[in-house]
Amino acid sequence: MSAETPNMLPVAEASALPPEELKDFTAKLVTALKTVYDPEIPVDIYELGLIYKVDVSDNKDVAVDMTLTAPNCPVAGEMPGMVQSALETVDGIGKVTVNLTFDPPWTPEQMSEEAKLELNMF
Repeated sequence: MSAETPNMLPVAEASALPPEELKDFTAKLVTALKTVYDPEIPVDIYELGLIYKVDVSDNKDVAVDMTLTAPNCPVAGEMPGMVQSALETVDGIGKVTVNLTFDPPWTPEQMSEEAKLELNMF
């Protein structure tokens, strides 16, 4: 099931997880995602808008669709593993799958206001 997060991630239609449990678990996932940084940009990948979707199954397996700021990013091979490792620190999480996509391509408009402020992009 897709879990709602503050940066526009889709919401599930229904989940076997109680709403408060899903909300708490989602908050923990976002906290873990915010520990991963693009090494060339001093902002976490969540605020950069690199996380496109987080699906949480009823048994708390998690699938993430994410992108990079550019297809030729030097950490393209490492970033999915960094995201997986960060998410695996969340208590109660099941299997973690990270899918890298470039469709749609990332643009600076996907950054949160916090990230734009941090990078002086206003």
